[in-house]
Amino acid sequence: MSDIDLIRGHTYHGRKGAVANGFRYSVDCVMLDAEAEVRGPMLFSRNRGNLTSLQDRDHGGAPGQGRGAVWAREVLGAHGIDCNGPLMLLAQPRLLGHVFNPASFWLAYDGDDLRAVIAEVSNTFGDRHSYLCAHADGSPITAQDHISARKVFHVSPFQPVEGHYVFRFDIRADRVGIWIDYTHENGGLIATLCGPRQPLTNGQIMRSALRRPFGARRVLTLIHWQALKLWWKGAAYRRRPAPPAHEVSGHTSGTRIKEAS
Repeated sequence: MSDIDLIRGHTYHGRKGAVANGFRYSVDCVMLDAEAEVRGPMLFSRNRGNLTSLQDRDHGGAPGQGRGAVWAREVLGAHGIDCNGPLMLLAQPRLLGHVFNPASFWLAYDGDDLRAVIAEVSNTFGDRHSYLCAHADGSPITAQDHISARKVFHVSPFQPVEGHYVFRFDIRADRVGIWIDYTHENGGLIATLCGPRQPLTNGQIMRSALRRPFGARRVLTLIHWQALKLWWKGAAYRRRPAPPAHEVSGHTSGTRIKEAS
């Protein structure tokens, strides 16, 4: 039995504002307990090379210099979040040693309750910033909750570093759904990651590798292709500003909003 889950998902990005653009791509992610010894299929490894792998150095700190779950626990502790349950990591794995995650997610549980999510956001310039999503009162995050955070990090040269995100998480035993609604004065973006959750197998790894043999290179190529389309449509280009001095935005900026019944 595998301790690693596969999320055979789809990601959708829809631009809001005067210059319309949208796309939907398939993407395979894995989800595992980042602090446990992992039993997985032969073609998957943890912190060593394989056809697919998940490496601590890719997460929990600057790209290529991550400290994995130790870093995530330090972030939670620094913000007064005490979670006694598993610390799960949801991310695209390396394929033949290469990876690029525009966003990956640390899911911190207290028992069966999701208490906090660290959304780890990377841009194509080699920068990274994380948004800590949690309720100020420490209550569980449910599928109906929305958590707001001010945008402080440059992701796309066609969007400003202003406005705010609204995150929503629906993490189930059989399915994962993540929605990010970014809004600023003149537009914004809606981004989603949704898909079924099932144990990872060697067969699934082989099928994924055959469907998308270029792995991270495919992700980067698609990002630059969409950037070219936006430039062609006349979207304003913004130069990359210096990244924030702090690597994590605290959860004190978050709010709880219930969907109307």
